[in-house]
Amino acid sequence: MEHQYIALSVVTLILFGGIVRAQSGTDDWKTELKEQVGILGHRNWILVVDAAYPLQSNPAIKTVVTGENQLDVVNTVLNAIDQAPHIFPVVFLDKEIDFVPEADAKGIKDYKTRLDRLLEGKKVNKIAHEDLIAQVDESANTFSVLVLKTNLTIPYTSVFLRLECGYWDEDSEQRLRKKMKME
Repeated sequence: MEHQYIALSVVTLILFGGIVRAQSGTDDWKTELKEQVGILGHRNWILVVDAAYPLQSNPAIKTVVTGENQLDVVNTVLNAIDQAPHIFPVVFLDKEIDFVPEADAKGIKDYKTRLDRLLEGKKVNKIAHEDLIAQVDESANTFSVLVLKTNLTIPYTSVFLRLECGYWDEDSEQRLRKKMKME
């Protein structure tokens, strides 16, 4: 009996201890985003997802319901990251997005056009949805992930942003590692 009580208490703490904060219809998600952008660094992820994106059970994955239009949320997130000198985003989209027909998902064509405009100038990587989910899951074993859930009801439209260091790039890292090996 005591073990059941402890298990129930742990589950209650997980569910209500801040992993999921539903903030539909308010700007609280923007406050949460601002706070998180200040805390997050390279190897963290920010996901802007559609309405059917699953609630993941890993405590390192924090889901916030925005109740907002997805493209507006993507724009807000990109602007917040642009204002943070310590990080920049590497953009990933579901590879499936290029194969979803308008006949099966009304609005997909317009969505893709508008998303392309938002992501103009950024390198966009397209990877199979399940592979992206696996990358996020693996990352969440060590690092935090922020999921911003929107009201979009078109499949394969999630935008995955893996954060990288804003003041140190891969070339600098390689030069450092090479120098370390030489000495």
